[in-house]
Amino acid sequence: MELFPVPDLPEIEPGDDLAELIESRSDLRPDDVLVVASTVVSKSEGRLADLDDYPAGPRAREIAGRVSELTGEEKDPRFAQAVLEESTEVLIEAPFLLSETPSGHVGVNAGIDRSNVSGADLLLLPRRPSESAARIRDGLAGRPPVIVSDTCGRPFRHGQRAVAIGLAGMPPSRDWRGELDRDGRELTATVQCVADELAGAANLVAGEGADGTPAVVVRDWDFGDLDGSDYLFRDARGDYVRQALRGWQYE
Repeated sequence: MELFPVPDLPEIEPGDDLAELIESRSDLRPDDVLVVASTVVSKSEGRLADLDDYPAGPRAREIAGRVSELTGEEKDPRFAQAVLEESTEVLIEAPFLLSETPSGHVGVNAGIDRSNVSGADLLLLPRRPSESAARIRDGLAGRPPVIVSDTCGRPFRHGQRAVAIGLAGMPPSRDWRGELDRDGRELTATVQCVADELAGAANLVAGEGADGTPAVVVRDWDFGDLDGSDYLFRDARGDYVRQALRGWQYE
């Protein structure tokens, strides 16, 4: 497998055609996988906002005050309001905001970014990342699979990594259930989220901060002949960590 960044992409502006910009700077093949950072997808879709767009309501002011009290850092209640409006469910309100976005992704502050945002205070996640991936894919001549990635933290682990928040043209996971291990025992639980693994690998090439490159081509990777699983996010009914968080409060 080989990974390489798409070079010389300009600063992305609202309305830019990401597919055209990427294709003109790469030799994409139909069997490649294109991983695109959510930041440039959001910028092209005009998902920029200012804090003044979110007048804080009572709940946002209460959350901001509680977080400020616990962390010793001033929390803008307008930012808390933005998180509330970009979330379908808030799982943790303190000492930080952890919430689910409309696409099903769970992340801190609803994935709202405040870095690398020129001309605005906030950069929101794409509303429907898989639809964004499909639009990019439809604009590419060979229509390779497209993954939209975002960098976020993980429970029980230090640091952040990139994960897939939307994709088109490939299943997010390959299902090993029913296959046999080396000792002939049948696998009963293994579903490998290859979309997250490819997003993480691409992030190593893309980089972070000011040196980051927002699009990476994955070449010579093969899904194989395993069945694909269509689920990227765990069903809430079987997500026991989420269920535990619903009844948890920070003390």
